[in-house]
Amino acid sequence: MLSVHVTRHLRDFTLDVAFSVQPGETLVLIGENGAGKSTVLNLISGILTPKSGKIVLGDRTLYSDEERIDIPAENRNIGHLFQSYALFPHMTVFENVAFGLRCRKVPKAEIARVVAEQLRSMNLADLSDVNVARLSGGQRQRVALARALVLDPELLLLDEPLAAVDMRAQGAMRKELRDRLRNAGIPCIVVTHNLRDLLELGDRVCLIEEGRVAALGTPEEVLSMRDNEFIASFTGLEQ
Repeated sequence: MLSVHVTRHLRDFTLDVAFSVQPGETLVLIGENGAGKSTVLNLISGILTPKSGKIVLGDRTLYSDEERIDIPAENRNIGHLFQSYALFPHMTVFENVAFGLRCRKVPKAEIARVVAEQLRSMNLADLSDVNVARLSGGQRQRVALARALVLDPELLLLDEPLAAVDMRAQGAMRKELRDRLRNAGIPCIVVTHNLRDLLELGDRVCLIEEGRVAALGTPEEVLSMRDNEFIASFTGLEQ
């Protein structure tokens, strides 16, 4: 389980959020641009440091100001999929997926075996030697997800995972992503501005407004808050 309670001073407000995510559960973060959603992911992954609070993943404390614990990002074992995918354009599919394993100094034979297995599971085996710059948005999304999953993470953080995928391919990619998340069996947090992402990927939803948790519950519970200006706009735009 992931347990989070963190604060951090931002330009216009102080972020102060608390929530938990169970193994195998996907929590979807929604809210206006600048509300603090991506900042939450960066605090959990270790890219940013909270002002105060505590982050616990499984039986490990990743951050605690009281206990003076701040595990470096590279040692947190978290898969973080950025909106841009952050792939290396000069590398092949295989090289991109293998990058994290090489940083961990995993033996070459083990890298070859594990990466090949991951590429097969993501239907990327035929593209192993292809430069990622030649791939479609959907293919790049699968490569980025494979790169995260090959490290056997304890948590997945996905920031707008389908934003760079062509609109016509989003439906199929959304279903594929949902299946991958369910099979992974680990906590997952997804940031999105897309109602369909929320409905098809989310087990629970967290609405963040100016750095605070304004609502937390099932998709049905949160989306029923039609008196909330953001929810009314969010659901109305997709109808």
